[in-house]
Amino acid sequence: MTVVTDGQERAGDVRLGRVGKGVRVAVALVGIGLLVNGSVRASDDAWPFGPMSQYAMSVPDDASITYTRISAQTDAGTTVDVPLNIEGAGVARAEIEARTGEIVKDPSLLQQVADGWAKKHPDKPKYVKLELIRDTTQLVKGRVVGPPAPEVLATWEVRR
Repeated sequence: MTVVTDGQERAGDVRLGRVGKGVRVAVALVGIGLLVNGSVRASDDAWPFGPMSQYAMSVPDDASITYTRISAQTDAGTTVDVPLNIEGAGVARAEIEARTGEIVKDPSLLQQVADGWAKKHPDKPKYVKLELIRDTTQLVKGRVVGPPAPEVLATWEVRR
């Protein structure tokens, strides 16, 4: 990189050539093109080159808010919520939410969650049964009315 001060170049400095400038411009144009494409399609499937529309809206005062989670029964006899992140079970909540329909049709897809947990946490209790649950919270005039209503969407007995 060339540093020019007072119109003088210092010895040993190198100017960015035409190829370097061209590569940088091309990378910038490709990135902008991907963002425009994702925005035009308005699809979260294009993330990170598209909108995360789930964060781009407000909730009406009278609405239902849904929250998807996975509950696990462990071989230690406890029931826990599966940590849906890369450090927890190796899968993010957004991936589960995006594939909810597929999981409902084929609950065996939950096996990957149990396998991810076991691989990342060999010293912790293993999952023996998983339930995909959708909690629905009702708002009236912007206030929560009652506890969340859970709905079990899929159940999977973990294979060992």
